[in-house]
Formats: sequence, C-alpha cells, structure tokens
Amino acid sequence: MLTKIDRTIPPLDSWGSVTNLGSEIIEGDVQAMGHIVHGAPTDPVSCAYFGVTRGKFRMTYPFDEHAVVVEGTVTLTDEATGTTTSYGVGDAWFVRKGTPVLWDVTSDRFVKNYFAIA
Repeated sequence: MLTKIDRTIPPLDSWGSVTNLGSEIIEGDVQAMGHIVHGAPTDPVSCAYFGVTRGKFRMTYPFDEHAVVVEGTVTLTDEATGTTTSYGVGDAWFVRKGTPVLWDVTSDRFVKNYFAIA
C-alpha cells in the first residue's frame, strides 16, 4: 500500500485530554485527536496524524519520532537541553525516545504527521 502524506488531513478522532496519553497540562484544556495510518502507538513501528488544541503541556517521548507539521504552529522546548524551536506547516523534527518536551501550541489547532519507532 502506498499512502500519500500531505497537507490533506483526514478526519481526526477525539482522543480526549493529553493527560490520557501521559502528558502533564501546564496551561489550557489541551485535547488530543488523531488518525492512525499504520500500526498503533504501542507497536514497534507506527505512523499517524496527531493533533492537539491550543495550550501548553509537557510530555516525555515514548518512542523515536520523525514528524512533519501539516497544520498550525507550535514551539517545542527540549527540557534536557533547554533548546527551544518554533515550527509551522512544512517544518519537521526528529526526537529521541525519553526526551522531555514542553509543547506550547500557539494556534487553535496543531496537527503533525509522525513516523515512530519504539
């Protein structure tokens, strides 16, 4: 199967509060949503669209991930190094499993497409 990953975002299912995913909310009522493309987040390899609403939260990455922004804006802070970077549509990042990241979602909705390896 060949799946095109682009700016066309499929309908995203509600996943509830980001606290359900092990995150700690710092500011706002951050809600998560997603659409699985391959596998599941707990599988050795997975791919999905992941979205959140505006707010600030902290999470420790449960897997290695490559992500591309498809909607919105976010500022991520690697809390291990203090490095802060802002991302918008078309920007991408790679993060290692176990990295503590502070998310500051600055748009009403933020969506990324990610590929993860546990």
